[in-house]
Amino acid sequence: MHTITTDPNTVVLAGDLLDWGNTKVGQLRTLLLAAAGLMAIAAVLMAWWRTKSWVGTLVAFLLAALVLWGIANMNVLKTKVGSEVDDAGATTVVQVTGTAGRAENGLA
Repeated sequence: MHTITTDPNTVVLAGDLLDWGNTKVGQLRTLLLAAAGLMAIAAVLMAWWRTKSWVGTLVAFLLAALVLWGIANMNVLKTKVGSEVDDAGATTVVQVTGTAGRAENGLA
């Protein structure tokens, strides 16, 4: 663990702090993926326990696999959604002013 000292001759570089932060974010991501995996296993086992059906268990397994894939590949999904939004056509705004707007509403 990094400690900041009060010695004026010691320099704490921002890169050290950024590396520490990136390490902690990576560890947190790994922990969350492991927790999601355990929850997925629990969901599949609960589906089997409640239904005693292979079809229900298979559907629960496929849904859990899809959710885990989505969590693990969030960057891929983020870029796909971003490209879809960016590719959407630009909206056109038409502003009616003057007597033309009143004529349409029967006010002219």
